[in-house]
Amino acid sequence: MEKTAVWILWAVGAYLVGSIPFGFLVGKMRGKDIRTLGSKNIGATNVYRTVGKPWGILAFACDFLKGFLPTLAAQKFGDAEWLPLVVGILTVAGHMWTCFMKFKGGKGIATGFGMLVALTPVLVLAAFALWVVVMLVSHYVSLGSIVAAAFLMVVVWLPWHDWFPCKILRSCTGYHDLPLCILVTVLCAFAIWKHRANIIRLRAHAESKIY
Repeated sequence: MEKTAVWILWAVGAYLVGSIPFGFLVGKMRGKDIRTLGSKNIGATNVYRTVGKPWGILAFACDFLKGFLPTLAAQKFGDAEWLPLVVGILTVAGHMWTCFMKFKGGKGIATGFGMLVALTPVLVLAAFALWVVVMLVSHYVSLGSIVAAAFLMVVVWLPWHDWFPCKILRSCTGYHDLPLCILVTVLCAFAIWKHRANIIRLRAHAESKIY
């Protein structure tokens, strides 16, 4: 019974941390309600466009950390192998459906990125590098996110652990963990689905560029 109570505390805490609407709060710090500006999304990209570059970076960093730190804490202090996965999922769910904003939230990219960096840093950082390249070339944040998510869905299943001679790198790929591979695939597929409106705008050449 005591273990169950501890797991419930982990779950509730993860959801509540994920629910903190940093993008909205950063906008309010600057006297703006980003729910009424730009794409009306409370994510870092909309903050970047409507409030300013440094504030968008701040919102991204905060959303990243609320996925990264709880997941890392569950790895270090949790007493169940599956706990980091559950904690990570709940932080992303909190961001997407925050209880502080009538269960409406962002797309979960930055928070999901933070969670996955804690779980499988090498592959996720490779996906992040691809996101940066696509964004810089195309000037579309959404396109970079979609391409990076699709890339990660594929590479997480490849046998990287056989190719890396270094044990540290092998341990960071996550391939040895089937639940993690399934989680990454589901999250990336969901992230792409959350960008369906962006995909429509991209096809119509109506998507807003970052610069």
